[in-house]
Amino acid sequence: MDHHTHKPRRSAMYVPATNQRALAKARGIDCDAIIFDLEDAVAPEMKETARSNLVEAFTAERFANHETVIRINTIGTADFGKDLEALARCRPDAVLLPKLSRIEDFHLLSAAATGHGVPDSIGLWVMIETAAALSNLDHLVATGLAGHPKLDCLVVGSNDVAKETGVFPGDGRLFLLPWLMNVVLAAKRHGVCVLDGVWNDFADRTGFDAEVLQSAKMAFDGKTLIHPCQVEPANQAFSPSMTLVLEARAIVTAFAREENAGAGVINMGGKMVERMHLEQARRVLAIHEAIQARP
Repeated sequence: MDHHTHKPRRSAMYVPATNQRALAKARGIDCDAIIFDLEDAVAPEMKETARSNLVEAFTAERFANHETVIRINTIGTADFGKDLEALARCRPDAVLLPKLSRIEDFHLLSAAATGHGVPDSIGLWVMIETAAALSNLDHLVATGLAGHPKLDCLVVGSNDVAKETGVFPGDGRLFLLPWLMNVVLAAKRHGVCVLDGVWNDFADRTGFDAEVLQSAKMAFDGKTLIHPCQVEPANQAFSPSMTLVLEARAIVTAFAREENAGAGVINMGGKMVERMHLEQARRVLAIHEAIQARP
């Protein structure tokens, strides 16, 4: 089973680390993951404040009901090393590296993380938001899985992709779809989690609902969000339906019967079900159980 499947990541909300009120409020929001942002949402003159806000928030109290991720600044910037120092003090669940583009980025991050005392237990999330990353995705993911910190999640940065390439991002993302599906494909092939990019206009609920439904159909594991009002629809869209859960239970039960012990294919009410469906069924149940177990 994929190593990430027991962790629901239906909703991952960006919270700018400059906003102390938002940091405090985030504890009560029902998203699966919080991405504390030191990068895009923070003006250069506010970076230092953002780091100390984060250290203060993590020191005061753990974010017990959420997976915690800190998005640091790009490799090679003046803030990169300082962000890793803050990261070592906060000890979140994962670090999110923006603008991943080259194999060397993994090696540079690994050496710097060790040098700044970042704990070994930390997971690695990466932003897929450059033409270079999209062009070399399979190789990048394979390298990240063999590295340290170990790659655990791909996060699409659709705004940056559209900006760098000039591709029109509207019309239901029609022109971005081939690249988005390619990110999903690489994630599924290597067994890592994959999260869709943000919907920019949080006042447009209809547009968001359409895009989150599209994300779920494309087999993303969840969506990155910019506003608390987007959490509930995302949680709903990426939770297995009761129909799916009952079907999964029936498949697991059927394969567990003695007479089906060695069977590659079984007949369930006139429908042929293969052993690969058993793996999918177990995955659905693992996600369902993890969601039910959330406080």
